[in-house]
Amino acid sequence: MSTSRLFTHMAKAASNFAGRPLCFGIAVLSLIVWAASGPLFGFNDTWQLVINTATTIVTFLMVFLIQNTQNRDTEAMQIKLDELIHVTRAANNELLDLEELDEKELDSMRERYEALADRARRMRTKKAAAGKS
Repeated sequence: MSTSRLFTHMAKAASNFAGRPLCFGIAVLSLIVWAASGPLFGFNDTWQLVINTATTIVTFLMVFLIQNTQNRDTEAMQIKLDELIHVTRAANNELLDLEELDEKELDSMRERYEALADRARRMRTKKAAAGKS
């Protein structure tokens, strides 16, 4: 198994586990045990450092898992949207792979579609006004 494939597999498994109630329960239980052990250790700096270090490490690792999951989900959604655009006869195939455009090109496309939406709204308003007459 390639390193990339192994990472994807582990990231999916960790992400699935992290999103379950059991994982949340373990985190809450860990905090309760840590807080309850405070008097035993006299609420000293080492006792505080344990929770600070643990939460920092978990947060650091979760950032990468979340980013990996979001990247895969976004890429899959883009492919699905590209397929829908591709198979729609009247669709503008220029919109395929739109996420690869630079900011200026995206702004230009957005303005174009905002103008289309504005025209459609004005037509609806005109039709509604004509229907009331």
